[in-house]
Amino acid sequence: MTKLLLPLIALGAFALRAFGVIGQLAIFAGTALGRAVRPPWYPARLGEQMALIGWFSLPVVGLTALFTGAALAQQIYVGGSRFNASSTVPAVTVIAIVRELGPVLAGLMVAGRVSSAMAAELATMRVTEQLDAMVTLRTDPWRYLIAPRMLASTLMLPLLVLVANIIGVMGGYLIATTRLGFNGAGYLETTRRFLETDDVVSSLVKAAVFGFIIALAGCFHGYHSSGGAAGVGRATTHAVVTAFILILLTNLVITVLVFGA
Repeated sequence: MTKLLLPLIALGAFALRAFGVIGQLAIFAGTALGRAVRPPWYPARLGEQMALIGWFSLPVVGLTALFTGAALAQQIYVGGSRFNASSTVPAVTVIAIVRELGPVLAGLMVAGRVSSAMAAELATMRVTEQLDAMVTLRTDPWRYLIAPRMLASTLMLPLLVLVANIIGVMGGYLIATTRLGFNGAGYLETTRRFLETDDVVSSLVKAAVFGFIIALAGCFHGYHSSGGAAGVGRATTHAVVTAFILILLTNLVITVLVFGA
């Protein structure tokens, strides 16, 4: 009988650990937001993080969007040709990029670059006792280190996603006009006609949520790391995995809520 219950015991233990982590993340996010709205504030730190997260992530996000948009247009044309619907390339491309691929791919790429860096930096400060030294010097690590990162990530990711959407649509436009025989003016007109305000708004809302998740995962695992150099590696890995899973999960939730009807 005990052996039969082992799978259920393992499933229950996993569920308890998962809910425990979710609760810790929620408490960490609430604490960070509570500290962020009260002075002192550090605008220089905020500007530095906005540059690191936004400007320096632009090349990788732009290249990802360009290549994805071009490949997506090519695949839609091939698939649509089987049903005599190749003319749907502009409409399907812009909807797919703006609603899903733009925010999700940008979020994943920034998570891989930024969330890991945040976790590694904070984890190193934790294991070398720099965070404890800041507290001793009456500097709040939450306000000085965590709040600027979370605010900068939440503000900059919508801008990155907006740029990614434009570059992704341009990638589809380039492949369609140079290889697939589409007229440039007609392609852009169809794109404009099928793109709706709700698509852009939902994309930017997703981006802001993803930005908050990226910073939350990186700061949480970095702040709570332990175990020396090995702990820094674990914190970095856990931050990226957590950010990826939460981004994909929240993307599904927002998509169902906004476009489910």
